[in-house]
Amino acid sequence: MVEPHRSPLNRARVLEAAIALADEAGPDALSMRSLSARLGVVPMALYKHVADKDDLVSGVIDTVVSRYPAPDAGLGWRESVRYRVHAARAALERHPWLRSGILQATRQSPAVLAHLDAVAGDLARAGFSYDLIHYGMHALGHRVWGFAPEAFSPAPGAAPAPAPDPAQLAALAAAFPHVASIAADSTARNPAGACDDDAEFDFGLELLLDAMERLHAAGWVSR
Repeated sequence: MVEPHRSPLNRARVLEAAIALADEAGPDALSMRSLSARLGVVPMALYKHVADKDDLVSGVIDTVVSRYPAPDAGLGWRESVRYRVHAARAALERHPWLRSGILQATRQSPAVLAHLDAVAGDLARAGFSYDLIHYGMHALGHRVWGFAPEAFSPAPGAAPAPAPDPAQLAALAAAFPHVASIAADSTARNPAGACDDDAEFDFGLELLLDAMERLHAAGWVSR
């Protein structure tokens, strides 16, 4: 879809068009050429507002992250951190390309740093040492951005792998009995057969927050 021509072109308009294009067609469709076609301008016109593809990706991430809502000032540290993490996770639902954009980004923009600073600030106001905050932020990792990448997991939006036949399942169960038992238990609890990504994400988040609270109470310091 070509955006109706409006004048003048500016960075904010370019980034909004880029977000809409990525939402509609995915991150692979986001290029200077496709974006210029959407805006109805020649590609060189974009370079007045974005330096290059990296600047474009950084800009769209910055725009989305800057819109994360803030928790109420009266919330406790756990509730505030949880709120910020869930706000980031909700943004991924609206913009599925954001996850790969964050993973591939090489620049920490002001909005990105502001989000990290806000999470660290919630912990600092609760009396956590900056030593513990430093380690805790590393432990939270990508959960601060609303996701928790796992090894060998399919990329978001990828087609599901075909189900193995009964003989393959039997062979896998014999070779890897504990993994098979986990899968069987999960299937029994969830007839749909799929992992509950939201529940598993929150389980990991709560474990980390519990651990940080315990270490804070114990006066933990790094070695």
